[in-house]
Amino acid sequence: MTDLVVIGAGPAGLAAAACAAEGGLDVLLLDENPAPGGQVWRGLARASRAQLSTLGIDNAGARAAVARLEGTSARYRPGATVWQLAPGEGGIELGYTAEGRAHLVEIPQVIVATGAQERPFPIPGWTLPGVLTAGGAQTLMKGAGLVAEGAILAGSGPLLYLLAVQMIAAGAPPKALLDTGTTAARRRAVRHLPAALRSPAPLLKGLAWRRAIRRAGVAHIEAVSHLAIEGDARAEAIRWRTEASEEGRLEAQHFFLHQGVIPATNLTMAAGLRHAWNDAQLCWQPVTDRWGRTSTPTIRVAGDGGGIEGWEAAEARGEIAALDALHTAGRLGASDRDRAAEAPMRLRTAATRLRPFLDALYRPAPQFLVPEAPETVVCRCEEITAGELAPLVTMGLLGPNQLKSFSRAGMGACQGRYCGLTVQAMIAARTGRSLAETGYYRLRPPVKPVRRWSVAARRSRQASLRPSSPWASSALTS
Repeated sequence: MTDLVVIGAGPAGLAAAACAAEGGLDVLLLDENPAPGGQVWRGLARASRAQLSTLGIDNAGARAAVARLEGTSARYRPGATVWQLAPGEGGIELGYTAEGRAHLVEIPQVIVATGAQERPFPIPGWTLPGVLTAGGAQTLMKGAGLVAEGAILAGSGPLLYLLAVQMIAAGAPPKALLDTGTTAARRRAVRHLPAALRSPAPLLKGLAWRRAIRRAGVAHIEAVSHLAIEGDARAEAIRWRTEASEEGRLEAQHFFLHQGVIPATNLTMAAGLRHAWNDAQLCWQPVTDRWGRTSTPTIRVAGDGGGIEGWEAAEARGEIAALDALHTAGRLGASDRDRAAEAPMRLRTAATRLRPFLDALYRPAPQFLVPEAPETVVCRCEEITAGELAPLVTMGLLGPNQLKSFSRAGMGACQGRYCGLTVQAMIAARTGRSLAETGYYRLRPPVKPVRRWSVAARRSRQASLRPSSPWASSALTS
């Protein structure tokens, strides 16, 4: 019988699955991707030294995490899409699809390690061909070794600078980096600098990135207050204006946008778990205790899906959640659990000292949360613009769910992942209520599209979870 299912094979999920299996639990690791690593370590565990050298990427952490898991009895199932998580009387009901067949099973404990997603960045032209998120560009780089030459990067957040440096290392430096960080945000961040300096390595790395960008001759424009991408059949140019009212325009074929990352919460929200608004990070996140326990204690959240802290803290949180799962299963006494958790808890504390500084420094500007141009697409799935949504808000619709009923925004395949926060911000701005008071979409399973024929073919027995070999995906039974 499967004792624990871990959802997601990024840093948190790999650590959680390995730790729980080492403690004697029968563990199944479900991963939507074809190989372990998640977004942070996508494709890195198996990449050659030559590939990594070209991209300027270090994969030591990825290799160590995957090697640790491979040394356990944990079973890894790639290509598995989880579309339902529901607390039940006999356990947790979990629905997933793998190899064309849907499964609905009951599990005693679950650790959700679904990580983060990029924040929506609704500006004019962001849906044109040739425009990607910075994370999407990095995925192409890590997964396929593809790097766009002469691209323009725009937005805010550490990932934007990391991507620029990786592109430089790959021999395809970006044409420009347009930073939307505000002067006010930089002033707010200063008060968090003393705490950040207690763990100076990330700060020094960030300064090194800026020096590399300057040496490479990349145009670096800061305090950008307005952005718009131009083009008809595809993106052709980007226009901007700075806080000092300086304007500019650059032509390019590729544009990579980024406005920070937020927890991926669709699964936990649809499960009915309690969530709270994090005003420092401007996002919703599951309410958890220090062990990762949610409002349903046998469902734990580990990693950035429970609040953005970075991959090092995510690894520690995965370990901590697994230790508590071992305790719940009767495999580890409370004192032994607490003692084993001391080291990962210290690592998490050290890894998050910089977080308040980063949250303040890269806080998105209001004009990039609420689209100013009426032609800006808000809901990509249903192709609904800001101009179409604004009148509905002013007529008295007070929440995202009402707006969804009147406009279909949030009803597409992404289930609000790329419009939910924008719709929430638009309503809050026009009603004068806080973002927390405005609320979010009410989500229900399935949180990912499921084919009807795969549901019809599903088997719900626990035996369907057990592959004949822990790491031979070709031998997985269904």
